[in-house]
Amino acid sequence: MEWKILVTVFASVFIAEMADKTQLVTMLFATDRNVSKWTVFLGAASALILTSAIGVAAGSLLSQVINPRAMTILAGAGFILIGAWTLFHGMSQPR
Repeated sequence: MEWKILVTVFASVFIAEMADKTQLVTMLFATDRNVSKWTVFLGAASALILTSAIGVAAGSLLSQVINPRAMTILAGAGFILIGAWTLFHGMSQPR
């Protein structure tokens, strides 16, 4: 097992998921007193596992067609564009 990659991926995903909409929705479901907290946990954990599996499969398939360095550059550019769009869109909204 590649421990350095494991820890890097864990830390990256953990930080990215902290206080995002996924966690907020999970917290919302957990506020219902009539719902088992284990059911909420298992549902959320299963969803994260499935989305991670889809991400790994997609990355594996894409790496056969696109150079990994190019994918890194495209992903970085995509994040920058999304961030810029979010900032621009947020600033253009009337207050």
